[in-house]
Amino acid sequence: MRAKTNSIFLAAAACAAVVYGPIASAQTPPASAAIQSAPPASDAPAGDTGYVLGRDDVVEVTLVGRTDFGGRARVQADGTIQLPLIGRLLAADKTTAEVADSVRTALKNGGFFADPIVSVEVVAFASRYVTVLGAVGSPGLVPMNRPYRMSEILARVGSVRADAADYLVLRTEKGEEKRLLIKDLATGDLQADPYVSPGDKIFAPLADQFFIYGAVQGPGAFALTTDMTVRQAIARAGGLTESGSDKKVAATRGGKKVKLKLDDKLQAGDVLVVGERLF
Repeated sequence: MRAKTNSIFLAAAACAAVVYGPIASAQTPPASAAIQSAPPASDAPAGDTGYVLGRDDVVEVTLVGRTDFGGRARVQADGTIQLPLIGRLLAADKTTAEVADSVRTALKNGGFFADPIVSVEVVAFASRYVTVLGAVGSPGLVPMNRPYRMSEILARVGSVRADAADYLVLRTEKGEEKRLLIKDLATGDLQADPYVSPGDKIFAPLADQFFIYGAVQGPGAFALTTDMTVRQAIARAGGLTESGSDKKVAATRGGKKVKLKLDDKLQAGDVLVVGERLF
């Protein structure tokens, strides 16, 4: 009888091993799984891992699975929000997760709910934004609900217009000013596509112009791009006519005649006159 019982026990243990596998391996994941589950590294600015609430932001506070508490609340001038049961609660300079923890603690300490699960979501961003002005599709205020790169902000305002310059001017809240080439924002190089911060101002100026006429295919006024040379200006005007000569280019800058070589850079308002060959 004892031998039969032992046989049944051993058979059951073998089945369990097949179905469930080794207990140790189920409790301890392999090292490769831990590496795969690690979050990717981010070069986002320190301290910008969550939206920080400020004056006039509107949040919606709810309890998961309940309908007898919550609602929308605006962050007042003193940094507080007004909620049912618990009254005023400090929200400014806190993330939504921190506000949710504060609401949960207040509800528990007040004896209203034993262990509430609180959700806080921003439904109107008003305190953290960048200002985008100039020759863009939709100038205005862009809310900063997370860290944004310059290229992302440009995409949100509909990019630059056709008559815009090929660069943007970024002025930080501290007064620092940078010029960023639009073509560099599209290369994927993160160093050339910096993060912007709340309070920054972005300006897309209209393109400067240069003027070219004489022995070129398409004389007229054209947009001046960064580091454009005399040679490139002639190409922009359609190239030389059959009788045109790139050795006979007269230039006027600020009302005065200047000597420019083909690889010299133009300035805003420069006037080029392309002469003809003698034979």
